[in-house]
Amino acid sequence: MVPSFLAAVLNRLFRNEAWRRLHAQAAFWVTLLMTAVLLGGAALVVVAESGAPHANITSYPRALWWSVETATTVGYGDFYPVTLWGRVLATLLMLCAITAFGVITAALATWFVGRAEQDVVRFGKAVGNHAREEAEAFRSELRALHARFDHVENLIRGGGPRSPS
Repeated sequence: MVPSFLAAVLNRLFRNEAWRRLHAQAAFWVTLLMTAVLLGGAALVVVAESGAPHANITSYPRALWWSVETATTVGYGDFYPVTLWGRVLATLLMLCAITAFGVITAALATWFVGRAEQDVVRFGKAVGNHAREEAEAFRSELRALHARFDHVENLIRGGGPRSPS
């Protein structure tokens, strides 16, 4: 059962346009899945290691700490599996964590690149609008100059006012 405050936060997130994008959803679901893998891996390693000689992962709190330090590749060495199944679980946990961090990193990079692309498009439109306005002002000024030159040519050709003699 999801607490009401968490349900409200999730509801608000999923109604937001940014969170409806694929990369945001991928990051969210991978984080949720990775949390489940950490919790499940900790429970399974306790079962795999229980009763083994020289085992040091003998309780769930220790196993949870071991799963977090294994997933984050910190590996202090204070807890480590000694059984074959414990080591298989450690390998799977490491592979899942590396994959999860890769997906989350890619999702963040996609978000940053998307934001930068939007900024470039907005800047390009602003520059384009400014260039069009400047070009139109230049054309208008050029038309005015042509009109003046035409007027001067007409005056020179004798089409203008005559001076009194």
